[in-house]
Amino acid sequence: MQKTQNKKILTGAIHVLGWGIFFALPFFFYRGEGVSITLNRYLGYCFVPLSCLIIFYTNFLWLIERQLFRRKVSAFILSNIVLVMLLGASLHFWQDFHRKHLSEPTPKALKELQESLPRPPRYVFIARDMMLMALTVALSVAIKMTGGWYETENEKQELKKAQAEAELQNLKSQLNPHFLFNTLNNIYSLIAINQDKAQYAVHDLSRMLRHVLYENNQHFVSVDKEFEFMKSYIELMSLRLPKSTRLEVSIPERGNRAMIAPLLFIPLIENAFKHGVSSTQESFINIKLELQENNRLNCLVENSNYPKKDNDRSGSGIGLTNLKRRLELLYPGKYIFKAETLNNRFITELLIQL
Repeated sequence: MQKTQNKKILTGAIHVLGWGIFFALPFFFYRGEGVSITLNRYLGYCFVPLSCLIIFYTNFLWLIERQLFRRKVSAFILSNIVLVMLLGASLHFWQDFHRKHLSEPTPKALKELQESLPRPPRYVFIARDMMLMALTVALSVAIKMTGGWYETENEKQELKKAQAEAELQNLKSQLNPHFLFNTLNNIYSLIAINQDKAQYAVHDLSRMLRHVLYENNQHFVSVDKEFEFMKSYIELMSLRLPKSTRLEVSIPERGNRAMIAPLLFIPLIENAFKHGVSSTQESFINIKLELQENNRLNCLVENSNYPKKDNDRSGSGIGLTNLKRRLELLYPGKYIFKAETLNNRFITELLIQL
């Protein structure tokens, strides 16, 4: 509301300044030997800008909206032809009346000089004034259409922003059940192996859910909180790891008061535990987060590659797809994401400019 009010004030100030300069032109450009600007001489001039002002605002405030923008082009052109002709005729009669009855006597020498010079026909001056009025019509159309274009562009940007917010909220609503589904699936498998660990996992999950439900409603959270959540999540996921799996984790203790969108790195970690562990063969998971210079955060996850079979793809694989779309919405042009398989190792790396 305040932004709209400020815009109206600025637009009004520009209009007042522009017309003020137009009406004040005689005071800047009046020339003559021993001749100064007087009220009578100024009255002879001011009907020209007054006619242009009438034409401008008749179009700007009424004709353009009522006719041109409603595709009544013929009516718009005809209305302006009639308006220009009426004002052109009025201007001609006013200047003629002013010259005969109101203008001050011309010095004799100057009068003789004017009479000795050839004088263009009167219709040339009338055509000149009408051309000025026609240019005023074109100026009003240009200004009105430019303002309308800016308003349309602003509305489009606001609509895009609203759509992005709605899509982001939808992605978050997908992320929460996805996170819960995979974690519960992990705990379910743990129950058959170690009930004590499963009970601990349920307790740990309830604590993490507070973070998911409350922190995830915000656009950004502190990196410190996100680091703490990732450590808890990794600890929970590691409870069911077989002894043949080597897990290495490097997460900084502090986030240097930086802010980040919540749960961005969870799909990478989740993917490593889901596809990087074998119950019968040697496997590994390496997770490394590093705060770099210029407030950048890098997450590198490497794991052995044991892709799930088609009948065992829990979660439908929405994690990485969701992540990529969230990054496009939250960090456009400010992130680098890589995922590749190299020598039976699956590597994902996400670098974000916080």
